[in-house]
Amino acid sequence: MTVLEVTDLDVHYGLRRQRRQALSGASLTVGPGEVVGLIGETGSGKSTLARAVLGLVRPTAGRIVIDGEDVTGYRSRQWRTLRRRGVIQYVFQDPLRSLDPDVTIADSLMEPLLLQGVPREEATAKARTYLARVRLDEELLARLPGELSGGQRQRVAVARALITEPKLVILDEPVSALDAANRVQVLEILKDLRDTGIALVFISHDLGSVAGIADRIAVLYQGELVEVGSARDIVAAPQHPYTRLLISSAPTLRTASAGRAEREALRALLNA
Repeated sequence: MTVLEVTDLDVHYGLRRQRRQALSGASLTVGPGEVVGLIGETGSGKSTLARAVLGLVRPTAGRIVIDGEDVTGYRSRQWRTLRRRGVIQYVFQDPLRSLDPDVTIADSLMEPLLLQGVPREEATAKARTYLARVRLDEELLARLPGELSGGQRQRVAVARALITEPKLVILDEPVSALDAANRVQVLEILKDLRDTGIALVFISHDLGSVAGIADRIAVLYQGELVEVGSARDIVAAPQHPYTRLLISSAPTLRTASAGRAEREALRALLNA
């Protein structure tokens, strides 16, 4: 069984002569408890794929199935119902985009539960539970987002995504804005989530951040999925020139000197 199934997905932006294809024939599956890294540079189509799965962009062609439900042709009201059920959740790169600066952490965490009709007492208890799950102290519940560090805010955003016990969570560059210490903490939390059965799609331009926690990695280049495989195979034996370029650019995966030489050769291949 799969939690997410994307088949032959095309997405275009613009009209007529200005029409631009942002995604071409993308196919991807994610199973329960699986972490799939979606890797590519800016403009490769990562965010477009995420937005299509979230119902924020209408595909030109293809099919999207979430938890057995074909959502390809869903209208706004159907998407709203699906999101309120908490089946799919999203974590932004910048948590200030998803956390209301005038609302306490407790109220931010409880909001999706209260929208589902969960009693406030139960929602409060769950807020405490999920804050602890992302390794934050209960005393932060009374604070506003502006009173927390960037790393703390991102962990609150992760807790808020988890609190509805979703089937699928999409994380868009969740650690790119964090310092090294906070990046490690968030990555460790995400790694632990594999035991919960929640499917994760981890979007990043940094292969080094994804390789340590992903079960599989999908590589996007100019709107096309050029390579999909286990994290071990992608890192140890990449098949596509662009994947090799990404690996050579990741300082944690290659030495700097080797990376420079390989990058030059691979750029020549890509431009040939």
